[in-house]
Amino acid sequence: MVNDDPLDNPLLTTFGHLIEVSGRLQRSLGQVLDERSELPIGWFEVLLRLSRSEDGQLAMGVLADQIVLTTGGVTRLVDRMEKAGYVERRPCPDDRRVLYAGITDAGSAKLHEAAGVHVEGLRQAFDVFSAKELTAFDRLLAKLRTAT
Repeated sequence: MVNDDPLDNPLLTTFGHLIEVSGRLQRSLGQVLDERSELPIGWFEVLLRLSRSEDGQLAMGVLADQIVLTTGGVTRLVDRMEKAGYVERRPCPDDRRVLYAGITDAGSAKLHEAAGVHVEGLRQAFDVFSAKELTAFDRLLAKLRTAT
């Protein structure tokens, strides 16, 4: 007899593991990053995304989508980062309704300072994987990312 009880579905456990590990990594890596670089992990992620984008900027809506925040949430985050001097708002030349968040020189310098700290923490966290396993894991995460 097949058990169709959704509470017994193994995907619930898989998703729970994903959320738990993500939360733990965010908390532990974020704490070290904040303590050693005085940069919250959310700010690091914004600066990294901006630094890797064309012209060092992203439309606010695109940034919100990439870091999984609402447009209001990303507006408040950019407000705080702008006050710190790490980002600036830039107008879109083609559409006055669109604003870009752009990384500043100070933001780029802070990102470079924090990146070494963060990479060190990531190496320790992912040291449980062989190089082959890490490549496979990254490939699987990329596949899941594009499917959602």
